[in-house]
Amino acid sequence: MRIVITGGFGFIGAQVAAELLARGSFRGTTISEVVLADRFVRRDLPIADDARVSVVEGDLLASLDAVFAEPVDVVIHLASAVSAESEADFDLGIRSNLDSTRALLDSARRQSGSGGPVPVVFFSSSVAVYGSDDSLPLPSPVSESTLAAPQSSYGTQKLVCEQLIADYTRKGFIDGRVARLMTVAIRPGKPNAAASGFLSGIIREPLAGTPATCPVDPDLRVALASPRATVEGILAVAGADRGHRPGQLVGRLPVNLPALTVTVSEMLDTLRRVAGDAVADLVTFSPDPAVEAIVSSWPAVFDNSRAATLGLSPDPDLESVVRQYLDDHRDTVSPAVLATGAETTGG
Repeated sequence: MRIVITGGFGFIGAQVAAELLARGSFRGTTISEVVLADRFVRRDLPIADDARVSVVEGDLLASLDAVFAEPVDVVIHLASAVSAESEADFDLGIRSNLDSTRALLDSARRQSGSGGPVPVVFFSSSVAVYGSDDSLPLPSPVSESTLAAPQSSYGTQKLVCEQLIADYTRKGFIDGRVARLMTVAIRPGKPNAAASGFLSGIIREPLAGTPATCPVDPDLRVALASPRATVEGILAVAGADRGHRPGQLVGRLPVNLPALTVTVSEMLDTLRRVAGDAVADLVTFSPDPAVEAIVSSWPAVFDNSRAATLGLSPDPDLESVVRQYLDDHRDTVSPAVLATGAETTGG
């Protein structure tokens, strides 16, 4: 089995790759090769040294011939321009999110049309496809049957890609699967250009002993998922057999991955409980209307019943998410924080 991961050296892409390599098989077949396609290659990651890993470096639009030089069984398409940069640079979003996805789908179509395997194509969509229109406010909870009315260019681009994948699947060109990801927190490393990036930053930076700024109202509710829960969800949707029994994927609708609903204020209360007052007090508020307009347009309460049929459930609580970060990235946590007795989950 040859599996391609676009954005393979990104945070989630690298974790998906590591999990697949650890499993050794996918969809009942031994994994022979994992192709990591990315503009930025990180040779320092352990996955780069695995004999089953190959690398395609460069812009995805220019790299698809190399990606499909040999038959592809599964594509896990994670590469994209993120929300705030897509809003600020419309052309960048169209090219990175829409044009690249369509070109990938056409490469997959050429493969199946020439007698090669019909590839499974997993697409990471987003909660940003939803939004409240003046004529049709968002219900609560939101489900896959809720009308998608994105209020950002990023959300619109993701929604268009969803529809393309559904139609390519209907035509038999690919076996497409779509999961709408929640905001993934807590991400390690430097802040990125995602509008939701502050939701990691207001936990990550204080734990490292540095100040952080929150650009939204503390009462804003958001839908979060930990990195581990997100990777589990991606592989469950990509790997599920089609059918109507429990654990099988029904139809061509996207699957909303499970969400943990919290307020920003609850996030900071959890940080205070886990790491102490001095750490939590490193967060200050400085409103950014542009960021709040994007993030507040996303729903926060979801009906997770469709994901539940695949055996998926939300993170149990926010404290478990924070402690997961302490488990996985303890080397980034300030010694002063560790000295307070902040404990990991032990997982």
